[in-house]
Amino acid sequence: MDSFSQLCSDFTKLSPVEVIALGGSRSGTNHDHSSDYDLYIYCSSIPPIEDRQNIIERHFRYFEINNQYWETEDDCTLNDGIDIDILYRSMKDFENGVAIVVEKFIAGNGYTTCFWHNLMPSKILFDPQNKLKKLQERFDVPYPEMLKKNIISRNFNLLTGKLPSYDRQIIKAVTRQDFVSVNHRVSAFLESYFDIIFALNELTHPGEKRMISYAKEQANILPKDFETNILKLCSINSQNREIAVEDCLNGIISNLREVIDKNIR
Repeated sequence: MDSFSQLCSDFTKLSPVEVIALGGSRSGTNHDHSSDYDLYIYCSSIPPIEDRQNIIERHFRYFEINNQYWETEDDCTLNDGIDIDILYRSMKDFENGVAIVVEKFIAGNGYTTCFWHNLMPSKILFDPQNKLKKLQERFDVPYPEMLKKNIISRNFNLLTGKLPSYDRQIIKAVTRQDFVSVNHRVSAFLESYFDIIFALNELTHPGEKRMISYAKEQANILPKDFETNILKLCSINSQNREIAVEDCLNGIISNLREVIDKNIR
């Protein structure tokens, strides 16, 4: 048994552990020997730190236990040099989080369908009661039309047209040359922008990595000058004050509105 398989076997012996699944590139065929692991441990409750550390110490040459920056996770490097992120999730909370999106059509401020995207291609390694398999079957449904409309409506209002919309905030920040604020608001603008792009194409959201390439490869509907305008917007900083940020934002929003009007009734 290789080190990764033995690691998974050890985790199955912890009583709160209900499911173990592999996500990220390792869950499919698009990986090589150096690819990181994303290991999801679904639990009735998060296993105690000391129990996790007892397992991890046997398999990893470096580890950070109980990082809490996003989810509860242990971030480690296997003895063979491969990095692995072990994420611990409440099975019930995860199910409810996907359900409110897929079945109740609740849109977020960007990244609305990320957990749905994370669930469906996960490779199940341990699931004695078929809990994750049943979730994959339950949520293997066509992209809901109402969810699409809710994501587009909510996130387009965040882009423009309201007093707190991101375009207004970006323009104000550029005017006062507050480029930390510019970067912060541009990031938020792009979160909502890509949420709309993926919803418009009935694609689940892949997360923060490689969104441009994913959209170009998978989306049939993209605004005019899609990549060019995004790169232009991302180049706004203290060394590029001459960029007409308002024109750039207006162009992005106008081109997005055009494809929405054309494809949403």
